[in-house]
Amino acid sequence: MGLTETLLLSFSLALDAFAVSISTGALIQTRTWRDYFRIPFHFGLFQFLMPVIGWYLGSRVEPLIADIDHWIALILLAFIGIRMIKTALSNKEEIQQSDPSRGMSLIILSIATSIDALAVGFSLALLRYDIWYPSVLIGIITAALSLLGLLAGNRLGNKFGKIIEVCGGIILILIGINIALNHEPGLRNMLHLF
Repeated sequence: MGLTETLLLSFSLALDAFAVSISTGALIQTRTWRDYFRIPFHFGLFQFLMPVIGWYLGSRVEPLIADIDHWIALILLAFIGIRMIKTALSNKEEIQQSDPSRGMSLIILSIATSIDALAVGFSLALLRYDIWYPSVLIGIITAALSLLGLLAGNRLGNKFGKIIEVCGGIILILIGINIALNHEPGLRNMLHLF
């Protein structure tokens, strides 16, 4: 996977955390350095760990499904992207009125915003990509965007969080389509006819 795809993947996965951070920034009343550290650190850490776990699991089954791995990657990325879009467009409030930057709320949010990265790591194993570089980049970009989200939370509130999450979902779907097209030259040639 090239640098451009890795960056797009990293930003797409980080957009969930960014949107939650904006909402959290709008909710948190006390603003200490700990508030600004906890959320980016946890979101970045979980976004780093989940692809590694997914890659480990995926590398165990890769020999069994090598011929269809790119289709599985497309299905997983499309599923994640569609789920992100559905979540963004639903009316459910993901952040409760308690302080989400502490305790179990923070752990649950960290898992919820990084579960997509588990499936991405699984997909990368099926495609035989190395995991460390993308995982580190995903973690760093997630932490940075989470910090920006917290800082912007007061000004932007919940206004743009859903739009950002929809964009992330679309990007993940497009990456999945690109992977399938790169592994199926016949399909790519057929699409050029249209």
